Amino acid sequence: MNDRNIPVTEDELHAYVDGELPAERRADVEAWLAAHPEEAERVQSWRAMAEMLHARYDAVAQEPVPARLELERLERRPRQWLYGAAAAVLVAFVAGGAAGWVGHGAANAPSTFRSFTADALDAHRLYVVEVRHPVEVGGNERDHLQAWLTRRCGWTVFAPNLEASGLKLVGGRLLPGPNGPASFLMYEGASGERYTIYTAKTENGATQMRYAKTDKDGALFWAERGVGYVVSGGGDRDRLTRVAQAVYDQAEKNGT
Repeated sequence: MNDRNIPVTEDELHAYVDGELPAERRADVEAWLAAHPEEAERVQSWRAMAEMLHARYDAVAQEPVPARLELERLERRPRQWLYGAAAAVLVAFVAGGAAGWVGHGAANAPSTFRSFTADALDAHRLYVVEVRHPVEVGGNERDHLQAWLTRRCGWTVFAPNLEASGLKLVGGRLLPGPNGPASFLMYEGASGERYTIYTAKTENGATQMRYAKTDKDGALFWAERGVGYVVSGGGDRDRLTRVAQAVYDQAEKNGT
């Protein structure tokens, strides 16, 4: 076997790591890896990372995708909200309790803090378990990633440099947010720990940081200049706070 008759692709290497490579190609790929020790070392690092992620996140890997994170909701959510709100107002007035209904809605509607952190933690738990496709655009295309998300979201999306915190940019993706698009950035540490930054438009001009926790994951929310931020990570609150503070400081420095 030689390079001419074993054209091994990057996708095949990922499939080999994931156990999804067709049986008839396995021997060829293994022979190619034996002849390319540097690539074999890279594949082994992927396998070690996959095992680490499975050990850390398998408890949530099989959970269904929350309906509010479905991408098609990017376009239909505002119109649905408008129709739903109009219908609710009509029912309330017909019932003769307009003032009471308004007060009831204000008391029972989820706060920006709760809705933002719920969406962000759902996205965090959904994508941190992914080995092959955790993001749409990789961290090696930082400039393109920032420009694309900025154009789609409508505000300046900045991917902070968190290397001082031991985190490398994995990449990002576009998600539906409470009032339109949301940006989602993922970072990864040497031990496999992953942190994410979720941003979306908010009616709150500015708020202080607030902490939330779901199971083993924590999140810090704040708002600045009409944009809400949520930094999500593991249960180590001190570590999460340091990462969130680094994100906040760089966002302030860049005026985002």
